[in-house]
Amino acid sequence: MNIKQDKIVYDHILIRYGELSTKGKNKKDFINRLYHNIKNALRSFDNITIEKTHDRTYVLLHGEDPTPICEKLKMVFGISSFSLAIKIDSDLELMKEMSLKIASEFEGETFKMETRRHHKQFFYGSDEINRACATDILINTELKVNVRKPDLRIAMEVREYHTYIMTNKIKGAGGYPVGVNGKALVMLSGGIDSPVACFEIMKRGVAIECIHYASPPYTSQRAMDKVKQLASVVATCQGHVRLHTIPFTPLQLEIYKQCNESYAITIMRRMMYRIAEEVCQKQRCLAIANGECLGQVASQTLESMNVINEVVNIPVLRPLISMDKLEIISIAERIKTYEISIQPFEDCCTIFTPKAPVTKPTSKKANFMEAKFEYQTFIDTCISEMTSENIYPDYQANIEEDLF
Repeated sequence: MNIKQDKIVYDHILIRYGELSTKGKNKKDFINRLYHNIKNALRSFDNITIEKTHDRTYVLLHGEDPTPICEKLKMVFGISSFSLAIKIDSDLELMKEMSLKIASEFEGETFKMETRRHHKQFFYGSDEINRACATDILINTELKVNVRKPDLRIAMEVREYHTYIMTNKIKGAGGYPVGVNGKALVMLSGGIDSPVACFEIMKRGVAIECIHYASPPYTSQRAMDKVKQLASVVATCQGHVRLHTIPFTPLQLEIYKQCNESYAITIMRRMMYRIAEEVCQKQRCLAIANGECLGQVASQTLESMNVINEVVNIPVLRPLISMDKLEIISIAERIKTYEISIQPFEDCCTIFTPKAPVTKPTSKKANFMEAKFEYQTFIDTCISEMTSENIYPDYQANIEEDLF
């Protein structure tokens, strides 16, 4: 499709809902949440206004460039699709005139008219509108009708007083509006998987906060900046992300001092879960979430997950559980976290990786090793020294590869 944008001036963006249409009596709450999220995502555009109805939301552009607005809308969950639109009065002659104008400026060979008459009392039926507009186009242009694979689709939505004419449909993020299904605490590392887990969790309508375990001086400020930059990308879906940073070094060193090396990762993960559960209680999060994928590493076997999970009494969500690495990387590239994640700044899980981690740990051995030290004292210290900050989409970090 090649529409000459300098001649066709779009004045609206028409937003269609996705799974919201199945929500019955809760649909109003979902739409209100989506409206709030759209306003939040587009808060930097001063001239626009936003209107919502029971089946559509409209962004009135008032002269704003629609391109950056469309990029923002692609990241708002709960949107099935959206289109640039021109709003005219519901008058057949105006419909024919605008359809012909669009067709005349199109560089292609075939077209199709698609009309939805939402206002059933409008004098003309959908087929009559399609035929009337198509006839004008056939007479005045060289375009031919192709109902199966047209080069140009001219779509109309006829309302009681106004009609919206569109020539494109941009795919939205789908899912549910962030916040309608509660809040979870995501364990955010600097790797590829956990930012993808953030997006997959938010897609199901769950708002998120993030927790990061830092091990200075073994992890650098650059590693911390990388995590904040990842949180900034994630924040595009909900306005901001609350990031909680745990100073994990003393506890981590004590684990490696007191425990068998093969069990170090298992014990470390159990401690992370205990800390995360306490933070969830403080922040009113209903679940812990992470980027674990079944069988990917030693701590992600079913045996390991069972032994690690048993230390908490809160749900643990693993949205990537059945994905392979290539699928995860593909999503990371699409959501623009991959290039940040592969920056060579290690997190606390990679710098202390044992040579031969156990893949089938037992609760008996894990409990035996934990009994060697007062781990709750270390956990209390971690939480008391935790720092928290809001990360916004415009966060900028100076991350450069260390070549020396």
